[in-house]
Amino acid sequence: MSFTSCLIVMLGGALGTLGRYVVSVLAAPISRNLPWGTILINVSGSFLIGLFGTLTLASGRYPVSENLRLFVMIGICGGYTTFSSFSLQTLDLLRAGHPARAGMNIAVSVVTCIAFVALGHALGARLNGGASAIAQAAIEEEA
Repeated sequence: MSFTSCLIVMLGGALGTLGRYVVSVLAAPISRNLPWGTILINVSGSFLIGLFGTLTLASGRYPVSENLRLFVMIGICGGYTTFSSFSLQTLDLLRAGHPARAGMNIAVSVVTCIAFVALGHALGARLNGGASAIAQAAIEEEA
């Protein structure tokens, strides 16, 4: 971990956080019964990390520097995705007496995010000559 790597992750995180805010504001009108903004953020962030991680492997067709991978996978995806918000919103649904909505939020979020990380990986693998990995360094899985 270098100072440069920290700056790169921080800048990516700022962009991811801004993206999260914009999507949340745009999704507010449809988020009355379920937090659709958070669900959309987690699904699209899952797709992005699956696609980018697979597509840009050092051993693949579209390799990028480790710093760019840190910028996107740890910085942008880490700042953009909102698992802590998902957890808080699920707890709020439970505390408000809506266990079915809480369960739906959990099911939709978890199943859809796993499906979209798999979809992103599959597309990245296809474009990258059949790559089977997403992460090439353990830190990339921490986003």
